[in-house]
Amino acid sequence: MKTILVTGGTGYIGSHTVVQLLNAGINVVILDNLCNSNKAVIQRIENLTNKSPYFVEGDIRDRTTLRHLFEQYSCDAVIHFAGLKAVGESEENPLKYFDNNVSGSVTLFEEMLRVNVNTLIFSSSATVYGNPGVVCYSESTPLQPINVYGQTKLMVEDILRSLKKSKPDFQIALLRYFNPVGAHESGQMGEDPFGTPNNLMPFISQVAIGTRPQLMVYGNNYPTPDGTGLRDYIHVEDLAAGHLAALNHLGPDNSFITVNLGTGRPYSVLEVIKSFEKASGKTIPYEVVGPRSGDLAEYYADPSFAKTVLGWEAKLGIDRMCADSWRWQKNNPKGYL
Repeated sequence: MKTILVTGGTGYIGSHTVVQLLNAGINVVILDNLCNSNKAVIQRIENLTNKSPYFVEGDIRDRTTLRHLFEQYSCDAVIHFAGLKAVGESEENPLKYFDNNVSGSVTLFEEMLRVNVNTLIFSSSATVYGNPGVVCYSESTPLQPINVYGQTKLMVEDILRSLKKSKPDFQIALLRYFNPVGAHESGQMGEDPFGTPNNLMPFISQVAIGTRPQLMVYGNNYPTPDGTGLRDYIHVEDLAAGHLAALNHLGPDNSFITVNLGTGRPYSVLEVIKSFEKASGKTIPYEVVGPRSGDLAEYYADPSFAKTVLGWEAKLGIDRMCADSWRWQKNNPKGYL
């Protein structure tokens, strides 16, 4: 039975992946400093799986914590989610992001090398593409991130490419996410952002539950069918399944892959609002304001490589994404509190 270290395993995407790993009969060790998550997630994971992950509260930048963890648990692989992810904050406090996302990752990789754990799945992002002048991103689309958050993801990708070159035994998957949304179908686990949400779906959810008065729609004059921005939203359960597919794919003959995880079908802000209203039975009031600097009119994944190489494709559409998001929010109006 394999044992997988999941950094950031109490976070939104990490927790859903942990559930799928445990349900697949894999042992899980979670390392999380809880800076953007809640320890109550551990109990929810146990409720959903009837299994208990090992939990270590700690930071990937803390070499002593990592050494103790690897000494205590014999890990076969690492899924590396731990990282800060707010684009706006990354612009305001770039050193914080370089320290956490890049330096922290280097410390983790060094400690993996020390104990000969050489299988890694890295949580990257479609932000590494920046604004390449096309709307459909394949894995060969040029990489030119336009914000600090995206820069940190690309820097870690580059570090891993260099690591692979110097250590051929390493088996590495770089998974570039598009826009994760949704929640576990049980309604017990979902996205619980601290403070004001940075993403569309949790903001809509909080408007629907009455926590916030209305949604701000940033721009309605884009060259899109309804004037609002088009994005590739992917259900978090599909995204989690992509990690298991990558884990199963990696091996001596398949030792380095870079894969987009998206649906290939973009939805506009107004389409998401309409679908959420249908799922919740609530009217979502919104106000159109000016577009945000750096926002693109449209982008979405070309997911064909993931299907060809991993045998993976997204299965859950926007109506399911909204229904699961609403069930989570309705059952947990204050998140995990």
